[in-house]
Amino acid sequence: MVTNVQPSCGCTTAGEWSHQVEPDKTGNIPVQFNSSAYNGPVTKTVTVTSNDKGQPTVVLQIKGTVWKPIDVQPQFVMLTVNAESVSNDSKVVHIVNNGDEPLTLSAPESNNKAFAAELVTNTPGKDYNLNVSTVGPLSAGVQGQISVKTSSTKTPVLNVTAWANVTPAVSFTPAVLSLPPAPLAGPLTNMVTIQNSGTNVLKLSDAMVNVKGVNVEIQEPEPGRKFIATLTFPQGFEIAQGQEAHLSVKSNHPGFQEIKVPLVQAPRPQAAAPIVTIPPAPPSALVTPGTKPAGQ
Repeated sequence: MVTNVQPSCGCTTAGEWSHQVEPDKTGNIPVQFNSSAYNGPVTKTVTVTSNDKGQPTVVLQIKGTVWKPIDVQPQFVMLTVNAESVSNDSKVVHIVNNGDEPLTLSAPESNNKAFAAELVTNTPGKDYNLNVSTVGPLSAGVQGQISVKTSSTKTPVLNVTAWANVTPAVSFTPAVLSLPPAPLAGPLTNMVTIQNSGTNVLKLSDAMVNVKGVNVEIQEPEPGRKFIATLTFPQGFEIAQGQEAHLSVKSNHPGFQEIKVPLVQAPRPQAAAPIVTIPPAPPSALVTPGTKPAGQ
């Protein structure tokens, strides 16, 4: 009996298989592979589980080659730019015509002005590069689509998705500083890294925690660019219930005049409620149904 059929990934699925297979007989396991995201040689596996004591598990291997008349690699490009930088990021998309007929491509079009694209011919009719780049300073992440019309009747349009990730000029990690449950069993040291990716030199000052007893020291491994804030918490440190605790650091950056890193701490464990034992009543206090207490 075949009890389970498990493909290796979501692109491979198994249909209704033969659950009961008699000795020396054969069964069927229909398997379907979605090749839309693949190109070139591909290997997938399917694990078959049965009640065969000698070989309860069998791994089926499926090998093949995905051929596309027009190959576009990659179909999704990720670009990264700095919020303050005037320079733009760019990526190259390779377009190859695997068919016999020459392929003609039109000028690329972008549905988002944050992206520009340029088509470069490597081999006329066969091989092209599509250069995708960001345009101008970006304040937030954006997504767009680059479209290229072709002379192919089967693939009249090639689409490439572009995403621009914008990094802030000043960032810090971790975003939240988590502390062990209160009160601290002993002194504790934690660090926060502050990174300057902007165009100007960063200066920090007045680093402090708004809860008494915490010492803060700032070091500059990369002057003006990278800072490490070392926080030392004393034994017994505890953030009061309802208090918003944080590390604050002032800077000379107009967009980040004060950097705040929240501090969170698990609450003090609640003491278990005492177990109250009620002693049994003395024999003199017990009354048997139908009788009167002594003295009545």
